[in-house]
Parts: sequence; C-alpha cells; structure tokens
Amino acid sequence: MSDTPDYALYGFWRTSATYRVRVALNLKGLTAREHDINLDIGEQLSPEFLNINPMGAIPALVETGYPPLTESLAILEFLDDTHPTPPLLPADPHGRARVRAIAQMLAVDTHPLIVPRVRKYLAGVGGFDDAAVKAWMTHWFATGLAAVEKRLSSEPGTGTFCHGDAVTMADICLGSITVLARVNKLVLPPTPTIDAIMARCEATEAFAKADPLKQAGAPV
Repeated sequence: MSDTPDYALYGFWRTSATYRVRVALNLKGLTAREHDINLDIGEQLSPEFLNINPMGAIPALVETGYPPLTESLAILEFLDDTHPTPPLLPADPHGRARVRAIAQMLAVDTHPLIVPRVRKYLAGVGGFDDAAVKAWMTHWFATGLAAVEKRLSSEPGTGTFCHGDAVTMADICLGSITVLARVNKLVLPPTPTIDAIMARCEATEAFAKADPLKQAGAPV
C-alpha cells in the first residue's frame, strides 16, 4: 500500500460516525478529500451515494483503486492495520478486548438509537414531537454514558485515557458521543471520569480538528 494513499471521505459535519474517522485520520497523520453528504436533505439516499454504500449511511472511506469502506469501526481498524503508528488498540489481547468493548458500548449499543433515520421514524410513524424525540435521545445517551462511566471509574485498566495512558479506539468513540450530545444541547447527568478523559482528548490537535462545529457546513 502507498505511503500516501489517496482517500476520499464521505461524511457530514455533525455525525458521530464521521467524527470517529476524522479523529483517526488526524491521529495517523493522514488526510482525505471530504465530500459532504447532507443528511438533512436526504443526499445519503441518492442513487449516486447508494452506489457507494447501499445502506445509505455515512461515513464511507474510498481509497483510489479499491472498493468503498463503510462502518466507522471497520474503517478505524483498517486504518490501524494499514498505518499502525500510533496504535488505536493495545498490544495485549485482554486490553484489545476491553478497548473494543468500550468502543462498542458507545458506537454499537448507544449511537444507533439516535441516528437520523431512527429519529425520522419516531417522528413520522411513532408520532413523536420534537420534545419527545429529544427526551428519547437524552435517555439513551444518559444510559450509555452512565454504563461507560461506571466501567471507567471502577476498572484498573483506566488511565489518563479510557485504557492506559494513550489514546485508543475507545477514546475516539467516547468523543464521538460526547460531542454529539453537545451539538444537540442535551442535558445529561454528571460523568466526572468521562469529562476528565474528554478534556485531555480535546486538548490534542487530532480531536480538536475533528470538532463538528469546525467542519464545513456547520452553523456559524
């Protein structure tokens, strides 16, 4: 594989999953040409994008000469396999399993409950008004973050970051949920361990550059 791959990233400014990929690219010192897929007007369901990802979900990472890569956690593992420095997973099997578990608590068990297509279904079929949709989001964010807070505050594997003293995939996924809660102005119960870890993450350039509000298309 080329040392300077030609990547195109299909994403949207505020999405949690796109944020994860942006952070990972920044950590690896990689760049990608971004293509805005506006979820608010349904561009993810256009024939052109469905040719890239039939699921109609973002992000998608396309390297010249290769099929599109989809699903943010799969993309993170791909970037770690192809550009192993700095690593996004610990070297030991137990540590790798712990980091993957924390990442999946956030990206698999929490985030899918509040994505736009779920909110649209709740509003259109379930009859949820704006307040009910926001209450739904608040409930599931609070539930997921409380579970992660309990693990991070009680397990010996936690260090400066979610696992030890280096950023891992777990921190990237944690950041993706906390920034999305911030963008949506959700009021959540206190999570002091998460807050301390996120302050350290967001003090780094890789996380700061990925902030949704700093992306093209974000409200000014």
